[in-house]
Amino acid sequence: MCELLALSSSHPEHLTFSLHTLAARGGQGMSTRDGWGVAFYQDVDVALFREPFAAGDSDLVRYLESHGPSTQLAISHIRHATRGAITLANTQPFARELGGRMHVFAHNGNLPGIDDSASLTAGSYRPVGQTDSELAFCALLARLNGLWTGDAPPSLDARTSLLATFTADLRPLGPANFLYADGDALFAHGNRRIQGAAGRIAPPGLWLLQRHCKLGDPAPDCDGGVAIGTGERTVVLIASVPLSDDAWRPLSEGELVVVRNGEVLTQRLTA
Repeated sequence: MCELLALSSSHPEHLTFSLHTLAARGGQGMSTRDGWGVAFYQDVDVALFREPFAAGDSDLVRYLESHGPSTQLAISHIRHATRGAITLANTQPFARELGGRMHVFAHNGNLPGIDDSASLTAGSYRPVGQTDSELAFCALLARLNGLWTGDAPPSLDARTSLLATFTADLRPLGPANFLYADGDALFAHGNRRIQGAAGRIAPPGLWLLQRHCKLGDPAPDCDGGVAIGTGERTVVLIASVPLSDDAWRPLSEGELVVVRNGEVLTQRLTA
């Protein structure tokens, strides 16, 4: 299956070890060799990097590990193709403008039947590629379009409620782990994924790690996979699998987590 990774931090940080570890899952001998991408938020815009081939073979991935932009919010995806050709158009994460800012979406799982779903229509949003993941993103944007009508972001409660309804419509179609960001907050939905060599599909679909770095602490990777600067700060990482030996927390099936600036604001079971 695909691999997901998100970063939310109180201060701009650099993705380093986590990006390398996630990229290793797209290397030789791995099933995720069909493309990779990462979106680094810079205020309401994103620096988006994508390639339709193995991340483990990418010079660009290695460059971004040491020279990538610092960011408080990032979403990364490594693809295992199940629908659609191995092309740039089908490479995640996907990014679209809505309400004068960039919205980013990345999905892990299969959603057979989404093309015929009466509750998940794309409206005026049309996919560029052929994946069910991008179609799900278009369906989400069609719903969000009614919220993003003013100059300021809609209330967090309104966005969270909309995402909760969206996840409830998405889950019956298949595994629906996803990361979504609107430049203000990060939304992560944990569902089910393939577990182990036996191929059993079960929760958890995502894992979460939050680190609080205190003033005066040394500044290694903070054991979480980002190059942490000095000073007091908080960092949240969300990934398909734990990327270190730290105490990652599995998301419950149907759990929706909302994060802003390295702080978990909402944890909501939508099942």
